[in-house]
Amino acid sequence: MSKLITPYYIRAIHQWAVDNGLTPHVLVDVRQEGVRVPAGYDSDGEIVLNVHPQAVADLDLGDDWLFFHARFSGKSCAIEIPVTAVRAIFARENGEGMSFTIAEPVESGKASTEIPGRPPGGDNGPGKPPSLRVIK
Repeated sequence: MSKLITPYYIRAIHQWAVDNGLTPHVLVDVRQEGVRVPAGYDSDGEIVLNVHPQAVADLDLGDDWLFFHARFSGKSCAIEIPVTAVRAIFARENGEGMSFTIAEPVESGKASTEIPGRPPGGDNGPGKPPSLRVIK
């Protein structure tokens, strides 16, 4: 998922969940640089956070960062999450939402033109050139 598109999906699914009386949650990779969450609440390097407007204060779902205040064991904590650390946003009640994958960095000058999930060479199979035909 492109970093440029991800924040729009996060905001859209968050709004959809709230509009439908659901509780939006985000799954965050706490190992990513810049993530600021209270220590000891993660499991296997991930944490699930309730981001419903009634559960957090000062919620800001920006293009690059998610900022808000949440309570952990009764203590208010400032939460800072780079958008690139968000692995999923979903509704607690039904699990509906979207997950995001980490884009692997492309080495300079070695960009791939292949489409993930498709065999090399297009739909015609490996090594066969793509074919086009006019449909009238």
